[in-house]
Amino acid sequence: MATITVLSQQDEALRRVVADQIGPRAEGVVYDNGSGTFKVLAVVTDASEARRILRRRAAQFAIEVVDIFTGAREYTCTVWTGSDRVRKAVAA
Repeated sequence: MATITVLSQQDEALRRVVADQIGPRAEGVVYDNGSGTFKVLAVVTDASEARRILRRRAAQFAIEVVDIFTGAREYTCTVWTGSDRVRKAVAA
């Protein structure tokens, strides 16, 4: 027998908020902001996994990026803002 998962209105609202906070960042996207220029390696939307990766109790997502100039890799949970700019998008 198949299991059907029904999202509550609160779950759906949280999903939308998280999607807005992630913005256009998806695997392969290159973006920049005041901190540097980054390529997205992975987007983690499972809250428990994001909390484990970032060691933050309230994390809802984690984004693995690499600084394209220094090669430094890190995870971030920064919210997409008006100062962030996509430099290279990828086909979906």
